[in-house]
Amino acid sequence: MFIRLTRKLALLFAAMALTILAGPAPAATTTTTFTVQVTIVASCVIGSASTLNFGGSQGVITTNVDQTSTVQVQCTDTTPYNIGFNAGTGSGATVAVRKMTNAGNTINYSLYSDAGRTTVWGNTVGTDTVAATGNGASQSYTVYGRVPAQTTPAPATYSDTITVTVTY
Repeated sequence: MFIRLTRKLALLFAAMALTILAGPAPAATTTTTFTVQVTIVASCVIGSASTLNFGGSQGVITTNVDQTSTVQVQCTDTTPYNIGFNAGTGSGATVAVRKMTNAGNTINYSLYSDAGRTTVWGNTVGTDTVAATGNGASQSYTVYGRVPAQTTPAPATYSDTITVTVTY
């Protein structure tokens, strides 16, 4: 009986030794997946509209004074849009003849979408706005301004404010 007990103890100790040497049982794992998404809607932003400055010092306006500025527009890729300019804040101004003012005096000027200054830039979609399609990046548009020869008002700084509208 002592031999059987010793044999049983020996087997028990051997089993315990193997369990200790084998280390802990490996951890179980499981996996899953999840969806990542975003919905892009048609959208446009006006990045900037630089000042159109006809020059720091003008004397008598006997010839055209031409200058340019730029408007930056960014629209989502494939989004069609139109850029329009209102008539400005000068009293009696139209998109064809805008008015810079100072104390009741005015200087007429116009804004054009082409370098030849033949296409007035207005705010009626399909008529006098600039149409384009977004590519997802910022797009630059040149604004061509002209102060035509005219009777020169009193010396002062004349200004106007134009509202840029992007319709998409």
